[in-house]
Amino acid sequence: MSASDEQRQSLEPAFWEWLDRLDVRHRRVQTEHESALRNLSRDAPREAAELHRAWQLYCQVIAELDAASAGFESLRSCAS
Repeated sequence: MSASDEQRQSLEPAFWEWLDRLDVRHRRVQTEHESALRNLSRDAPREAAELHRAWQLYCQVIAELDAASAGFESLRSCAS
């Protein structure tokens, strides 16, 4: 009997059941992770383009807001 066989027999069966469940869980999560990566690779370009358009619109709105604020400040300084 090898040392690892002796160690395995010296540990309680509950430990090995827990280890087996952990291994199954690890494989399941790893599979989910790989699936998520594939989905991300497939969907990311389309979503990136949508996000880029939204960001451009946001920047335009902020520029307009800044221009309007500057106009108000100009009016305030002229009125003073």
